[in-house]
Amino acid sequence: MLIKHRMKNYWSARAKGYSQLIKEEISSFKKDAWKKLISENAGQSGNIKALDIGTGPGFFALLMAELGYNVTAVDSSENMLLEARQNAENAGLSIKFVKADVHKLPFSDNSFDLIVCRNLVWTLINPRDAYKEWYRVLSKNGKLIIFDANWYLRLSDASLQEKYEQSQKAAEAMGYKSPLSKEQQIEYENIAKNLPLSYEVRPDWDKKALLECGFQKVIVYNDISCKIWSELEQIRYSTSPMFLVCAYKIES
Repeated sequence: MLIKHRMKNYWSARAKGYSQLIKEEISSFKKDAWKKLISENAGQSGNIKALDIGTGPGFFALLMAELGYNVTAVDSSENMLLEARQNAENAGLSIKFVKADVHKLPFSDNSFDLIVCRNLVWTLINPRDAYKEWYRVLSKNGKLIIFDANWYLRLSDASLQEKYEQSQKAAEAMGYKSPLSKEQQIEYENIAKNLPLSYEVRPDWDKKALLECGFQKVIVYNDISCKIWSELEQIRYSTSPMFLVCAYKIES
């Protein structure tokens, strides 16, 4: 429970800075790149009821609303939701924002055609329980799309840690400066050491867990970095490429 509170405090404190980062994303090539990835994998026409889990300042919620989806977005941080609501208002978009624990969602069974999340699952205390809950609220033939990476696997792999340090030096040589203080970096590494997915090789773990949670079909793309990151980001995150997992709920 202590780790859960530390993590919530960390992200709440980063709300304004994180919101600024997603505003920069919206103003770059990434906006259209992410919209293309989402729409290609959503694979449905008509009025899609979409849920953005761990919305943060609302980046994916905004993109899906622009795609014409009926969007609900959840986060456990009120500070993040304040930023998200403001970003949606500034964009003139109608999105329902809800404060909720992603392990126990306040929605009925079969409520959504599509669930999307980015950089969330690796932060969860009980990711398998979360997958079961997300399966519950998905409608028949619904899809779960996960974007994530092995962000802190390096903490348990000395060779990966060495490569990570080299990639950071290369990024800094290109002009990169971290938006995080040294204290923030140390705090989140300490939190990550207590998270289960810091010790699992993904997306292999996700595919196995999703099938065990009831999803009948899981498609994995191990590296989509070149589609959504700048050259500098691809260098900086070379030891933790972004992957995509699409899981299908197919009930007879």
